[in-house]
Amino acid sequence: MKPSITLFVGLALALSGCFAAREARIESDYSYAGNFRRYRTYEFVTGDGLASDTSKLGEAVRDAIRLRLKVQGYKTNKRRPDLLVNFRVFEGDMRFRGYVQEEISRWVKEEKVEDEETPSDYRQGYQPQRMLLAEGTLLITLIDNRTNRAVWNGYASGVTVPSGPQAEIVLRRSVRSIFDQYRVFTEGYLDGNHMTEN
Repeated sequence: MKPSITLFVGLALALSGCFAAREARIESDYSYAGNFRRYRTYEFVTGDGLASDTSKLGEAVRDAIRLRLKVQGYKTNKRRPDLLVNFRVFEGDMRFRGYVQEEISRWVKEEKVEDEETPSDYRQGYQPQRMLLAEGTLLITLIDNRTNRAVWNGYASGVTVPSGPQAEIVLRRSVRSIFDQYRVFTEGYLDGNHMTEN
């Protein structure tokens, strides 16, 4: 009797992980000061938490991010990256302040960037919105290495990461879903005008 209960619980956790990944709330927001056309390289932030985790789960998240950024034309650069990538998993519900904005791909396509010299009449202005993110949030932040400011946040909330091998699959799917919000390719990449060196 005991093995069948264990098998049932394991199966239930695996299925709940699959369903949780599908039902997750996916959102993103960005800084109007981000010069997204200029970014071509990245490196991961090191530190505490999952970002510094050398376990399979930490590696699974990093691998999924690497793959997605590579597909979008970004290259790693340990010495002077344009972007620093940070990620973190939050347990429990959390209050989060996001912003109501047009899609980032539209913003980038129109080649908009705001800086200190942008007249106040021409600034977009942020429309904050308070959100309650459901238990289990994967947050990915892209930071402009030159200004040391976050330029993009993508997050999936309501992600249940089960124990066992299913956890990697859920995290990889969550990363993919988050980066579906960041449809920014490096300049010239889609035209074939990208560098071939690493």
